[in-house]
Amino acid sequence: MRFLLTNDDGIYAKGLASLYHELSRDAECLVVAPEVEQSAVGHAITLFRPLMVREARKNGASLGYAVAGTPADCVKLGIRELAGGPVDLVVSGINRGANVGVNVLYSGTVSAATEAVILGVPSLAVSLDTHREADFAFAARFARKMAAFILANPRPGTAVNVNIPALPEEEIKGVVVVKQGRTRLLENFERRVDPRENIYYWLAGETQLAADESPDSDACALRRGYITITPIHSDLTRYELLEEFGARVKHHREMLFPVPPEGGDKEK
Repeated sequence: MRFLLTNDDGIYAKGLASLYHELSRDAECLVVAPEVEQSAVGHAITLFRPLMVREARKNGASLGYAVAGTPADCVKLGIRELAGGPVDLVVSGINRGANVGVNVLYSGTVSAATEAVILGVPSLAVSLDTHREADFAFAARFARKMAAFILANPRPGTAVNVNIPALPEEEIKGVVVVKQGRTRLLENFERRVDPRENIYYWLAGETQLAADESPDSDACALRRGYITITPIHSDLTRYELLEEFGARVKHHREMLFPVPPEGGDKEK
C-alpha cells in the first residue's frame, strides 16, 4: 500500500512527523508537503509560477519532498508526478488547531483532502484542537485507525475530516459522527503604520461558536470532549433549493434575461 502524506503547517511540522511515524507501520508513506507554512490558503493552486520541489532533510535524514506551493499543489504533484504508482490514501495533517465549521473552507489541511477525492483517491484530514506546542502521539495513533477504517469502508468522492480534542486520552469522551457546523473566525484587523508611513493591517481574531450553532455540530461536539468525524465533499450545491430557485428564475425570466420575439433583434 502507498499513502501520500501532506499538511499545511509545512514539511518540518511535528504533526506531520508523528503521522509518518504511525502510518509507515502499515504502508509505504510518501511525504509531499509545503516548504513553508500554508495555513488558511484554502483550496488555492499555483498557476503563474513554477512549483519548485526539493528533498527536505533534517539531521541527515530525508523527510520527503518540499514544495514551494499550497497543500492542494502538493496533492496534485504527489499523485500525478512523484508517487511513482497508484496512491491508496491521502492523509493531511496533523494540523495544529481544529478545522471545524465554516473554517473548513479556509483550511489548507482539509483542502488537501478534498483535492485528493477530486483526483479519485480516498482521503483523511486530521486536526488537533490546540495552537500550543502539543503531543501528537495519540492523534497519530487515531489517524492510523481511521486510515484502516476508510480503506475498509470506501466512499468514493468523500473526504473524512477528523478533529481531536487536545486532552489526555483518558479524558476524551468518545467518537461521534457529526455535521459541519457554522462556527467561524470572528476577525478584526490591527491597523499599523510602518516607518515610511505606509498603512498595513494584520488579521486577528478567534474562532467562536455561532449563536445558533447546532449541538450536533463538529464544533460543539469537539468542545464537549469528543473526537469528531465529518464526511465532506467538494459539491457545494444546495440541492433542496434547486426546484424553488428554478421556479423563481422562470417567474422572473423577463427581468433576468429578456428574450426578443422570434425574428427580432435584442440589440434594438
